[in-house]
Amino acid sequence: MLRKPVAAALFDMDGLLLDTEVIYIEAMQQAARSLGREMALDFCHSMVGVPAQECSVMIAAYYGDGFSIEEFRARFYELLRGLLEAGIPLKPGVLELLDFLADRGLPLAVATSSERRTAERHLAKAGISDRFSALATRDDVERPKPHPDIYLEAARRLGIAPERCLAFEDSNIGLEAAHAAGTMAFMVPDLLQPLPESHARCLQVLPDLHTALSLLREHL
Repeated sequence: MLRKPVAAALFDMDGLLLDTEVIYIEAMQQAARSLGREMALDFCHSMVGVPAQECSVMIAAYYGDGFSIEEFRARFYELLRGLLEAGIPLKPGVLELLDFLADRGLPLAVATSSERRTAERHLAKAGISDRFSALATRDDVERPKPHPDIYLEAARRLGIAPERCLAFEDSNIGLEAAHAAGTMAFMVPDLLQPLPESHARCLQVLPDLHTALSLLREHL
């Protein structure tokens, strides 16, 4: 199943390592309601895997003239901080999978569309920042996902060719990026189901990280 010997593993962050996508959506919907607007769940889902700056453009266009994206962002981040204050939950199976890969001597990196300061803060708050040898963020590349740049940068920072890296993604946009980078990608869906093209772009769609661990135990 694995095309080449595995030398490293790359991970998306939100929705894959951190169970934060539902928290982001709750904060967005609350922020919209505080401004007298509603934000449809389908529209929220359309922003999964999209960097914050691009999301702001989408939200401004969604509501049109007379909507203050600056006020919305201020309320969103205030609400988000409150929701995350109690801690940032990990997705089930994260620690077991990271332990297994580390025991195999594989360097690990995060490849996220989040800004660097957000990624560093959230990984630290979740207690897993020291698990990774490298972090590539939206701030480190010119083009965001679905372009391959973030995954290419994560592999570069590890000093490993992308085609020898496993990649784990939860979103269709992220999977497109991992595939375009030439990694051996798996999709572990969070809020969104894989598109037909996502099935073709990944080695396998897995229901959770526990299943990913079981599969890798057979092949590594």
